[in-house]
Amino acid sequence: MHRRDFLKLAALSGSVLLPLGGNAWGATTAPGSPAGKRLVVIMLRGAVDGLNVVTPWGDPGYYAARSSIALGKPGTDNGVLDLDGYFGLHPALAPLLPLWQGGQLGFVQASGSPDSTRSHFDAQDYMESGTPGRKATQDGWMNRLLGQLPPAAQSGGMRAVSVGPVLPRIYAGTNPVANMPAGAAATKPTLLDKPAVGDAFSRLYASDDKLGSTWQEGRQAHEQMMNSMAAGSADLEKEMQAANNGAPLPDGFPNDAARLATLLRHDDRIQLAFMALGGWDTHANQGNATGQLANRLRPLGQGLAAFTRQMGPAMNDTVVVVMSEFGRTVRQNGNGGTDHGHGNVMWVLGGDVAGGKVHGQWPGLSDGNLHDGRDLAITTDFRSVLAQVAERHLLLPDQRLALLFPEFASHNISAPRLIRA
Repeated sequence: MHRRDFLKLAALSGSVLLPLGGNAWGATTAPGSPAGKRLVVIMLRGAVDGLNVVTPWGDPGYYAARSSIALGKPGTDNGVLDLDGYFGLHPALAPLLPLWQGGQLGFVQASGSPDSTRSHFDAQDYMESGTPGRKATQDGWMNRLLGQLPPAAQSGGMRAVSVGPVLPRIYAGTNPVANMPAGAAATKPTLLDKPAVGDAFSRLYASDDKLGSTWQEGRQAHEQMMNSMAAGSADLEKEMQAANNGAPLPDGFPNDAARLATLLRHDDRIQLAFMALGGWDTHANQGNATGQLANRLRPLGQGLAAFTRQMGPAMNDTVVVVMSEFGRTVRQNGNGGTDHGHGNVMWVLGGDVAGGKVHGQWPGLSDGNLHDGRDLAITTDFRSVLAQVAERHLLLPDQRLALLFPEFASHNISAPRLIRA
């Protein structure tokens, strides 16, 4: 990458990016203080079928619409795990049931974006920009949030991290964000970790104040992250073996989630984290208690449980939000799957969460109550969920919520009480 291209990329993204092959790092340099409260967002790209995640088994419309992909009632073979006598949890998410029972996990059914697009690209863009229906928004709401956190929480070093190959739309903006690769590569030293190579880059950029500063910030951030990961690796290995009775966790999300928790636990300056998982677009052969969707949900549940274990007491100051761009049709299609829909379920997990409850107004699945005659209607705007987390968990002042979600006034926040006082 040429120097001018590098500077353009850094300026456009608002992130301090370094040419580390598949890795990129960013940082601020001011001395820091403990970050305190944290928010982790997991984006399920492809529109997960929320009706088969938190299943309304008490609604007769559910079984009428799904002849082969419906989940059984509680107590039946491959039935849902009963939550409250009306909704049930997909059995592949059994590792999360203790969190529900312990009051750390809750759901908001019939939630989502008010924009009715069925385009994955547009819906994800709106949900990550926080401005449904408006394509001109340049930044993402997590980057805006990073700039709006209370001054007492403005710590130095890395304050926001994304796990994945590229910086996501939700972090676009002027505030710097670190990028951590997924998989085992996250903990492996890169070529630039070799002192001779790193020092050579330092000399190369020494004559350019802006680029030199950017390089040094990124190098320090990378060292900070690697040191934090190394400090936690022994604990991680020990806990993983204990939790699995000697068997290793499956590859993929469980390991990434545990790795992210290790990083957060050993570096309390990081307040925001984001991960995205794909593979939820189940147009055919979706399955029910087993099959394609179950195979996606199983590692997701294992990963969130692993994340919670790894965080330990720090989970009391952490909220995890899981969301997807839109839901899927109530009725199954001719291919044993579901098509693009509207309303969905948001997951909220953490110590401050008013868990053990399916929140929100349930609109019902009778034909007359469906959006466009085919989809679960939305009764809770996704921004009201996120704004409440920002206000009550991250302590964002009321007057800054309007900056976080433009065109969504704070007085419109009508989400049920998700965060305990």
